[in-house]
Amino acid sequence: MDERIVMVDSATGLRLTEGELDEWSAAATVQLRRRGVRLGDSVLICLPVGPHLLVATDAVIAVGAVAWPLPAELDACDLRRRILASHARVMISDLPQALDAADGSRVRTVVSVADLRVLAPSRRDADRR
Repeated sequence: MDERIVMVDSATGLRLTEGELDEWSAAATVQLRRRGVRLGDSVLICLPVGPHLLVATDAVIAVGAVAWPLPAELDACDLRRRILASHARVMISDLPQALDAADGSRVRTVVSVADLRVLAPSRRDADRR
């Protein structure tokens, strides 16, 4: 039986299956916890609409934190205003304008999309050693 596709990125054509979403979200949840994100924390998410945004949002919710989505197309002034209003100390973004807008805010940890994909070695990999 084929696995169900939950999202297709219109920009890249990347297809994300239900299993891939679950695996990637679980890995992202671990990474957020390792970076100190805890129950009730506010986490800014500034990513374009697509699989990365879906995974980041799932991971933030799985940690028990509050997701604060910031539209990636906002101008620098609006981004900065929303970042300051959030009082968040964590942001998930790879966008230079979001990183610049967070300068001088309470944001102390910036997590990139690549950071969310880091997985611990699988059991299968350990068996090969």
